Amino acid sequence: MSLLERRAAFELNKHIYESALLAFRGVDGFDVYNCSIPFQWNGKRFLFGRVERREEWARSWVRLFEETGKDEWTLVPDSMIYTLEDPFVSIINHEVVLGGTSVQYEAGKVSTYFGYFFRGPDLQDLRYFATGPRKMKDIRLVQLADGRIGVFSRPRGEEVKGKYGSESMIGFTVINSLDELTSETIAQAPYISDIFGHGEWGGVNQAYLLDSGNIGIIGHICYRDRDEDGGELKVYMNMSLVFDPQTRLAKDLRLIGTRTCYPPGPAKKPNLADCAFTSGIVMRADGKADLYSGIGDCQTGRLTIDYPFAGHGKIV
Repeated sequence: MSLLERRAAFELNKHIYESALLAFRGVDGFDVYNCSIPFQWNGKRFLFGRVERREEWARSWVRLFEETGKDEWTLVPDSMIYTLEDPFVSIINHEVVLGGTSVQYEAGKVSTYFGYFFRGPDLQDLRYFATGPRKMKDIRLVQLADGRIGVFSRPRGEEVKGKYGSESMIGFTVINSLDELTSETIAQAPYISDIFGHGEWGGVNQAYLLDSGNIGIIGHICYRDRDEDGGELKVYMNMSLVFDPQTRLAKDLRLIGTRTCYPPGPAKKPNLADCAFTSGIVMRADGKADLYSGIGDCQTGRLTIDYPFAGHGKIV
């Protein structure tokens, strides 16, 4: 079944219990999107958000926000400012690990980008410690049951497309500690097969250790389409899948959200009108999950959905 057919089937049978937009206070004149998942730290609930003016691109900052109401987040005064895009968070050995994309310029144009990583027990004093491979986004970490750390990579480019048909792959490797997180280690992560089809791409946005030993993945899966006027659309959708680190097999890939599931709203550019760039999920007391996602590269949305890893274990 093609991705278009899978999307049609999903949207015909989807179960969305809540659909909302997040409100961000303290950043008037700026959009906040492509956030980290919300996380608990020292008794409070936070997230990191990408902050950017609507008319600008690749000129963003990552800022820390605290939850101040339902779907309401307020800028933490005097918190650190990171010159990054698309933040993500993992908790590793009682430290917060923050990652994001650092864009570099030459002659006023974007020349390349890298994943940067920061760590520490104090949200106000995270320290840089690692850089990912050149032009690789969507590197993600998850702590495993034995204390080691699973690392997901996401190579993308013409070389990958020529060899595999898909525009990106997902790799996976295991390191013993954060001190072993290097560009070389990430780049050498062996690829996981049979995730993306011809012309598709995607990656891991948040990884969760399950009590079965599997890893639950919340990510994005993408393809190109055309709008009513024939213009190109970059279609980003929220997806889940389950990965067995022992057999290295990925299974049960599901669509869990598309742009139409979220409230209507603007897009930063016309070709991003069908874009839902996944953040991840947070479990609820009722057993369902709140799915967070950037939408249209200018807003952040939340959906309440059924637990996407049912039958494969619970999140540890």
